[in-house]
Amino acid sequence: MHINQEASNTKGAPTRDVILVSTVLTLSLSITIIMCGLCQWCQRKLGKRYKNSLETAGTPDSTRGIRSEKKTLKLQTGGKTTSASGVPGQGQSEDPDRKTDQHASVSDLVNSLTSEMLMLSPGSDEDDGHDTSGRENLGRIQFSVGYNFQESTLTVKILKAQELPAKDFSGTSDPFVKIYLLPDKKHKLETKVKRKNLNPHWNETFLFEGFPYEKVVQRVLYLQVLDYDRFSRNDPIGEVSIPLNKTDLTQMQTFWKELKPCSDGSGSRGELLLSLCYNPSTNAIIVNIIKARNLKAMDIGGTSDPYVKVWLMYKDKRVEKKKTVVMKRCLNPIFNESFIFDIPTEKLRETTIIITVMDKDKLSRNDVIGKIYLSWKSGPGEVKHWKDMISHPRTAVAQWHQLKA
Repeated sequence: MHINQEASNTKGAPTRDVILVSTVLTLSLSITIIMCGLCQWCQRKLGKRYKNSLETAGTPDSTRGIRSEKKTLKLQTGGKTTSASGVPGQGQSEDPDRKTDQHASVSDLVNSLTSEMLMLSPGSDEDDGHDTSGRENLGRIQFSVGYNFQESTLTVKILKAQELPAKDFSGTSDPFVKIYLLPDKKHKLETKVKRKNLNPHWNETFLFEGFPYEKVVQRVLYLQVLDYDRFSRNDPIGEVSIPLNKTDLTQMQTFWKELKPCSDGSGSRGELLLSLCYNPSTNAIIVNIIKARNLKAMDIGGTSDPYVKVWLMYKDKRVEKKKTVVMKRCLNPIFNESFIFDIPTEKLRETTIIITVMDKDKLSRNDVIGKIYLSWKSGPGEVKHWKDMISHPRTAVAQWHQLKA
């Protein structure tokens, strides 16, 4: 009997070990499952995205042409010096930026008008190819170029442009063209400004006189289309460049060229994610400034102190301004601030919302990082966002926008 009891105890020992190991494994597995669940919850909370597609929208047309004019640039190419005479004055000045207001009312945070947020995120695989920053139409320009061998004169004729984007909050632009022969950027010629016109006709002729053909073929014809602004810096619209050594200059050649983003840094100001929500029952638009990414560094230390101003405009007049808090030393700030603007339905077509990302500076004037104009008559990406807001009432529609100069 004693021997049998010891054998029984010997058999029971491994059973307790198995139970202990099973308990430890069960606890470890439970903790792992809980941690995975928390990670997935955090990912859904921080990175929720919604697929959505928007209809494309065009830009308004404008008026027709005007008489042809000639302007001359005489160049003396002997030696290293180049002098220009007869460069036409345009009567326009590139004034410094207007002082920005520093005070704004802060609205209450919004919490109850949206049941679902529609997300359009340019540049991602989830937006079905809607890339407003890369595919935005900047319009096109028509011009002619040719060389007179007897008079050693290069002739450039700026004819017209079509489908230019709106740069002003009124939904239009005041375009003009600067003409350079690169690499020389000192001397330029300019067309006249065409007021409130997205399809301007210039029909202006420019002569580069006293220019040997051997020198001409070493140059690049560079055309820059800008929007004239009386109170601030002119806004770049787009550019075209043609190496003259690849062009038959023996007779006047006419070109249609698509405008490309200007290479002066205006295309690298960063992006802003914001949502719009319109409630027709309360006649209110909610603008939610969510976050920005890859903002242009405006400070010496390679960073910025960004904040966002939101202006409500009606018929080219400022109605109301609001702004976010300043995010210190941050090029990818998260704001998550909402503002309510009262706008009756019948006034929507004459309403523009101007979003301006600013860099706060204690010692000098605040710098403009970039702007967005939202209305029926803005650029294609902005119009899509505006129309999608109208077609989805009481729903916040979010979209990334490329900041512009």
